[in-house]
Amino acid sequence: MYGFHGRLLHVDLNTGGNSWLDLEQSRLRAFLGGVGLGTSLLYDFAPPGVEPFSPANPLIFTSAPLVGTGLTTTAKYAVVTKSPLTGFIADSLSSSFFALELKRIGLDALVITGQAASAAYVCISDEKVEIRDGSRLWGKSPSESESMIRSELKDPAARVAAIGPAGENRVRFATISNEGRHAGRGGVGAVMGSKNLKAVALRGRCGVSVADPQGVEEIAEIVRRRSLGPVTDKYRNIGTVANLAVFNRLGTLPTRNFQQSTFEHAEALSGESLTENNFSRRHGCASCTIRCERLFKSLSRDQQRLEYETLFALGPLCGIEEPEVVLQAAHLCDLYGLDTISTGGTLAWAMECAEKGLLAEANDFGLRFGKAEALLAIIPTIAGRSGLGALLAEGSRRAAAEIGGETMHWAMHVKGLELPGYEPRSLKTMALGLAVSPRGACHNRSGAYEVDFSGQVDRLSADPGRGALVVASENFAAVLDSLIICKFLRKCFTDFYAEAAELFSKVTGWPSSSMELHRIGERIHTLKKLFNVREGWQPEDDWLPARVLDETLPTGVVQGVGLTAGELREMIQAYYQAREWDENGFIPEKKLKELGISTMQNENCKM
Repeated sequence: MYGFHGRLLHVDLNTGGNSWLDLEQSRLRAFLGGVGLGTSLLYDFAPPGVEPFSPANPLIFTSAPLVGTGLTTTAKYAVVTKSPLTGFIADSLSSSFFALELKRIGLDALVITGQAASAAYVCISDEKVEIRDGSRLWGKSPSESESMIRSELKDPAARVAAIGPAGENRVRFATISNEGRHAGRGGVGAVMGSKNLKAVALRGRCGVSVADPQGVEEIAEIVRRRSLGPVTDKYRNIGTVANLAVFNRLGTLPTRNFQQSTFEHAEALSGESLTENNFSRRHGCASCTIRCERLFKSLSRDQQRLEYETLFALGPLCGIEEPEVVLQAAHLCDLYGLDTISTGGTLAWAMECAEKGLLAEANDFGLRFGKAEALLAIIPTIAGRSGLGALLAEGSRRAAAEIGGETMHWAMHVKGLELPGYEPRSLKTMALGLAVSPRGACHNRSGAYEVDFSGQVDRLSADPGRGALVVASENFAAVLDSLIICKFLRKCFTDFYAEAAELFSKVTGWPSSSMELHRIGERIHTLKKLFNVREGWQPEDDWLPARVLDETLPTGVVQGVGLTAGELREMIQAYYQAREWDENGFIPEKKLKELGISTMQNENCKM
């Protein structure tokens, strides 16, 4: 094969054994790689109804056809499993050199099942697979683990993905980290920790071959030039932290647990202020010309990575105005291996509970909006599941269910996944995208906010036309996340589907078309939903937090704007219609047959 290896490695931690299995061409053509391939393998390898922390829940790492081809921004990999935070599909992406090494191992997917008897890490060097003692790594940060493993292997070029203490302690929003990058959302790191698996180390020497090298290079050169043009200026000049000031101006910056949509101290935290006062250096993933990553200086350490979602979640969402505090909090999340969005969202919920006298334990920390010392003190307890941290390690949905009463009203999540930094009441297309996403509240599996910001619609009003727009956004994201191409490159294509089909054909040698990629995007997204249905999804899961539907926005240019339950219900019905699902959101057999996935309903692993 070209672009693919046509092989899967299954490692069973129960027995210590492993097996190399063929991946059939039909599966790769139907689901590509990345999130698509991972979703299809999850459906096969995960027993129906499996508990997320069960040894039987598979942890799946997938590569993609464009990885290693030289196309800018394609050094990415996916991690797919059943989420301990939502109980549905978790599909996270990470990037840089680990992704390239995964491809060099000579596989398209690594599936890990079982549970090691004690702390361990998996080491794969070409076709040699070892399960090594990881006891001395336990309790270490991901970066410390990377260094220690390279030293033990006597191979500074080995690439490592590891969990931190949060993953070891099964914090439901723990991450898997590599080279400072993170597969962050949904608790994939907690699943890894439940397997007593500290890390995966890779060293491969298998080349990546393509069907038409010259054709691929010609397209890659065109895209490289475009990636340095005006459509990526924001990412190259300031990075995603530029969003904070813009969102504040538009009244879509969630503040103090979504009680407001503007932050009076936004200027101090803006990307412009951070760049002027704290900028250290610009960085990028492997194989990337855009280099969106920004590292900022703090008093406690030399430099800290920071992007918009982390800045929002540990800043305005928690009422924190000091850049230094946000940088320190971000460092702690990286140190322990915590998803910053869910950390900030859960802490913001706890702060509101404390201010309303409903969480007495929070008084020991002085946990309140804007209290910097309390924020920094509570994060280690979450990672260690100690004291109040044990409750917060469950995420806002489970924590609110335990405390009960009106605290459920301001637990800001969808399906258990905390909301990202977009105010749904002032971005109505995004509101729908958040409500229906199989992953939970997600800005990456649906770029519906782009429609709102584009002026194509009135972002402050709701109408049924948003349904088809969200469908198109989700299908588009599914193709990007499966080829894999970074979303920051998406506007560098004049006609994405046509150009991507041509590129895919030149990489694989398989004839492709714009229509085929459209259908693949729909198939991948539908299979995610089918997995969720199998795992117990119900229509009420496609909904937004009560606060969004009961309270209007109090400040800024959006003062008085709200979203009613009726408006949301109307948009959801339009979305189901655009997807050709039934009125309750279930997928008719006719649609499954049309997409070629009907047989998956009653089949288990066929590998």
